[in-house]
Formats: sequence, structure tokens, C-alpha cells
Amino acid sequence: MNARADTQLLAKLSNSHLDALEEETIFILREVAAAFERPTLLFSGGKDSLVMLKCAEKAFGIGRIPYPLLMIDTGHNFHEVTDFRDSRAKELGAELIVRNVEDSMKRGTVRLAHPGESRNVHQSVTLLEAIDEFRFDALIGGARRDEEKARAKERIFSHSDSIGQWQPKAQRPELWTQFNTRMQPGEHFRVFPISNWTELDVWQYIEREQIELPSLYYAHQRKVVERKGLLVPVTDLTPARGDEQIVEKTVRFRTVGDITCTCPVDSTAATAAEIVIETLAADVSERGATRMDDKTSDASMEKRKKDGYF
Repeated sequence: MNARADTQLLAKLSNSHLDALEEETIFILREVAAAFERPTLLFSGGKDSLVMLKCAEKAFGIGRIPYPLLMIDTGHNFHEVTDFRDSRAKELGAELIVRNVEDSMKRGTVRLAHPGESRNVHQSVTLLEAIDEFRFDALIGGARRDEEKARAKERIFSHSDSIGQWQPKAQRPELWTQFNTRMQPGEHFRVFPISNWTELDVWQYIEREQIELPSLYYAHQRKVVERKGLLVPVTDLTPARGDEQIVEKTVRFRTVGDITCTCPVDSTAATAAEIVIETLAADVSERGATRMDDKTSDASMEKRKKDGYF
């Protein structure tokens, strides 16, 4: 497509549905504030959490978000993302709580099978420790149903038991936006205000609202190797193996997370509008195209969620 055709296609895309999605998200964020005593909003600095934070800003106003922001840091996150996380929280006047997987490792509650093992799956332990520490009764997350089949089973208000486990067959019906938030002591809810959004909706909203993002989301030059159908970034944590050939490509990240399991994709998209066009043509989900840790059945999302992963 040429630039004129891209502009015409974008013009045809209706943004009216974004108003409905935004309204639903704001309603849910306010419902959490009203229904729970100690909620928190998970904030990684990634695009989905930034969209959710924009809705929270609209729901409550700058400096008035009624719950703290929480991040579980593996210690292997991209510095562009964590730096952006800190600056955005400061800009909004929001309390930011960071808890580290490395601290869980020091306590002995997280033990790696080997030094090179990804810490991503172990975030659930540190998260459950943070829930106990602050007595959180609701955790607001940016997961969407279109990301992965286990997440498609989630309710908007997803109940977790007293040991932090999620049971997909024990979730409560949600009819006419009526949410059952009753729980026993020690239990909590995971709340997903943007469940009904898609990756395309997120990027359309980012483009419409002019939401700033970490630079990794846009096209840049990066050294990578091809491995199992993915482009693996070459870093100190993810070096090239054996006879793998290092090449420099123009790439962007569709999702950002732990360096050891997050891969970029080929792309020249340098603006949100250009990413909207790319997303329209995508035939693989963002997790399917970019996450190394989703490739094995042992690390399946459903199993990890049952163990407390977000």
C-alpha cells in the first residue's frame, strides 16, 4: 500500500466502538474502587497497561487515581520500559510499588533450575508475596481475551482462592454487567477492564489518544538471530548460540516483557497509525509471534494461571 491508500483505509476504520470500550473500562475501574478495600493496578509500562492507565486518568483525574500501581520486576526487563514506567507514574502523581523476583530468590521462595532459566514464570511467586504483604483484595490487569486461549476463559472479575489459584470452572457468571465480588478472607480478584479489547483496538486507541509508549514499540534497528521461527534479540541475557548468524534488522516489539522470552517482529512501522495498518494484516496473535515461553506445553498459560500467574 502507498501512503495515500493507507490514509484512506484508516479513515474508513470507525473509531466509534472505541468510545464504547473506553466507557466499559472506565465503569469497571470505578466499580473496583467502589467494591474493594485494597485494590491495585498492575502497571508494567507496556502498551496495554498504558491504555488502562489512560482510562484510569479519565475516570479519576491526574493525581487522583485511588489505588497504587504495582509492578513485579524480574530484573530482566528492558530499561526503556522500566524508565518509561517510572516517568509515567510520576507524571500522574500515582504511587508506584515495585517488587522484585530477585528478592524472592534471596528469600529462597524462588529457585531457578539453572542460572539461565527465564524468571518470567516465577513472577507469580513474587506477586502472591506482594498480595500478602499489602493485603490486596483486587488486582487490575491489562490482559485481553484475544491474546491467548486460556485468557479467553477469564471473566472480567476473575476469582482467585485463598492460595492465589485460579480455577476456570469455578468462575462466576457475569450478566448485564452485574459482578459478584463476594469473597472469603484471604481470597482476591483479578480484574481485567480491557478484556473485550483486541490488539487492533488498543493501537487505534493509542493513535486516537496520542498515548506515548516506550520506543521499543516502534521500528528500530536491532541485532537478532532466527530461532524456532522467532527473531531473538541478541543481548547479554540472550546471546547467539553455536553457529547462529547475527543479523541487524528493522524490527519492533508487539508486546514487551522479560528480555529472556520476548521477541521482536520485522517491521518498518514508526507510528501508531502505521502499526494499525500492520495489525489489520497480521494473521498470528502477538503472543504467538513474540513469546518464547508460550511455545512449550509445560509452560502453558492455563497451567501457569492456575498457579497464580497473571
